[in-house]
Amino acid sequence: MKLATLGTDGRDGKLVVVDKDFSHGVTVPEIAGTLQAALDDWATLAPELASIYRLLNQGEQPRAFALDATAFAAPLPRAYQFLDGSAYSAHLARVRGASPETPAATLERQEPVLYQGCSHGFLGPREPLRAGGGDLGLDFEAEIAVVTDDVPVGVSAREAAGHIRLVMLINDVSLRRLIPDDLATGFGFLQGKPPSAAAPVAVTPAELGASWVDGRLRAHLAVSINDRPFAALETGEDMAFDFAALIAHAARTRPLCAGTIIGGGTVANRDAGRGFACILEKRALEKAETGRAATPFLAPGDRIRIEALDGRGRSLFGAIEQPVASGWRRSLEG
Repeated sequence: MKLATLGTDGRDGKLVVVDKDFSHGVTVPEIAGTLQAALDDWATLAPELASIYRLLNQGEQPRAFALDATAFAAPLPRAYQFLDGSAYSAHLARVRGASPETPAATLERQEPVLYQGCSHGFLGPREPLRAGGGDLGLDFEAEIAVVTDDVPVGVSAREAAGHIRLVMLINDVSLRRLIPDDLATGFGFLQGKPPSAAAPVAVTPAELGASWVDGRLRAHLAVSINDRPFAALETGEDMAFDFAALIAHAARTRPLCAGTIIGGGTVANRDAGRGFACILEKRALEKAETGRAATPFLAPGDRIRIEALDGRGRSLFGAIEQPVASGWRRSLEG
């Protein structure tokens, strides 16, 4: 099934069940008012939501209404936790390989890497990216992510696969000029990682069908900047760690609560001719080849579009379509 959040009611919005073609939906306050509430009691509520979804697609849901693409918030406007990985080795090789001080051994890891991201204020799919003041190096990162139910501490990768409840498409935003100072502290990302954005619809693995294989999404990832193609990537290729492995790594010493978002990191294929899911990668290759990074970071007036498509060219999650604005984002209150 497909689930989304309308950004009309409070900080956590209103849960809506979305039909297969993203045209109609129905709110379900009698089942769960928010997506987080549904995740908190997934075993009980998911079958009820699935029944609503089935009736909606059959045209037998009298409360269904036409959806307004501008009304969507992120599926989880506030998540209890966002842990983001870097499961595509080509991304690490390009970005870290451009730094002479980075040991080559760090580019070939035997276990996943994850950091704790900003989870308390995800941007909606059409909400502007904010460039802040001055040149902070605003960049996008197109990623696939999953949402878990309650995951016990010490879960194995095999067991972790059964805790994936939803799959999402996200834009993990980075301020590249600030990240080096963050990392230099030894404490990790902070100022360089403002709120990320998410595509409007979260989808169950079962709904993805043949696009979900062995804990990976097999989809075509299309990215454009100012209507010019920037990437045409395959999300299921060149992913060193599947999502079950990422979850198991995150839960090695701590449980994960329902509603935890686990990101797979910037999608990257070994074939650089397919483009890039972030500007930094392209700049790194430009610098390696010519001695100078030529592609600019995002600036006010730019527009970024990110969409994942199945093998028949159908949108899986709806698109992220964000203009870039100056200053900082709106407050958490709205």
